[in-house]
Amino acid sequence: MHVEVQRLFDWLVDGGRGTKNPVELLDRLCPELVRAGVPVDGMGAFVRTLHPHVVGRSFHWHAGAKVSVRENTYAYLNSDEFRQSAMAEVFRTGQPVRRRGAAGSRALLDLARPGVTDYLALPLEFMNGEVHGIAFTTSAPGGFDASHVEALSQIVRPLTRVGEIFALSRTAVNLLNTYVGRNAGERILAGHIQRGDTDSIRCVIWFSDLRGFTRMADSVAPGVLIRTLNELFDCQVPAIERHGGEVLKYMGDGMLAIFPIVGDPASACEGAVTAAGEAFGNLAHQNAERAARGDPALAFGLALHLGDVAYGNIGGAGRLDFTCIGPAVNLASRIEGLASKLGRDLLVSRDVAQHLNCPLVDLGEHELKGVAEPQRVFALGQKPPATASP
Repeated sequence: MHVEVQRLFDWLVDGGRGTKNPVELLDRLCPELVRAGVPVDGMGAFVRTLHPHVVGRSFHWHAGAKVSVRENTYAYLNSDEFRQSAMAEVFRTGQPVRRRGAAGSRALLDLARPGVTDYLALPLEFMNGEVHGIAFTTSAPGGFDASHVEALSQIVRPLTRVGEIFALSRTAVNLLNTYVGRNAGERILAGHIQRGDTDSIRCVIWFSDLRGFTRMADSVAPGVLIRTLNELFDCQVPAIERHGGEVLKYMGDGMLAIFPIVGDPASACEGAVTAAGEAFGNLAHQNAERAARGDPALAFGLALHLGDVAYGNIGGAGRLDFTCIGPAVNLASRIEGLASKLGRDLLVSRDVAQHLNCPLVDLGEHELKGVAEPQRVFALGQKPPATASP
């Protein structure tokens, strides 16, 4: 092995010292390959992951440019364009694929360039048997020679192990963000995993549930019920996340989310109310689609309350849940139940109302089960703007 290639090989065996992520690693590796005498003009790598919407990420490099990253959907992986690509053949066979010229380099990795003379795609086989891939192009006359192919094949061996470590870390982040929320996932990865490891935070609490759920659950098939709940949550979650909130828990037809307060409470309160407006706008759009296919309209009730919560791990020694608890959460739940009795879709507590700069309707004080003092609640003076999330 050429001395410079050996140096790169050893650097990868040691984990790519000095780099913290795959972009930094490839940004350094590709120019170093060129300096080692391997005439690489372009590189594209594709690594699959576990994610509800993204099948994987592809990394692209061209001489004189930095590595760029693209997220690829399941639809693209099943497209004719991808199925006919050299990278798809690598995925299917687990074997290297070589094509002269720009043929086969167009799909996914965007490696087609004028003057490309050779395209080499190599498998990245992880320990669990998954096959991912990386491809290199050159515009050198005659393409890659035997020594170049050997060098790239050798470099890919330790690169696969480093890539697998990055991929596992990425998968962990994706799954934690998907199942426990972005901020909670970051806390867990940072080591906040012991039972009782909690913080007290001040936040706006979002508590919602589907109206008529019990009747619906008794009258429709489980598959239809799950589809309905997914449609309901799709109306709310994007709006919540867009305005600084985080969904913590689904409870059957109910949902608990928080808008952490950083600085002025008014910002979190206004963000929550704006998110509510978008969510109800999304619901109106969803109900129009349901009506078109003959399904009944959906409705959900929502309460917003501001208070302190314990945010962290609770549960049994071997099975924890990351959530928030406290009297403020209980109060938000009780106010949501009151919304249905008052015929309102949205109620806000006095603690939220005092930070809002919009017309409000004072609905008076109400006794709530499990709450010591009567609570004054408010409705918006006008409905939240019925605009679907972009």
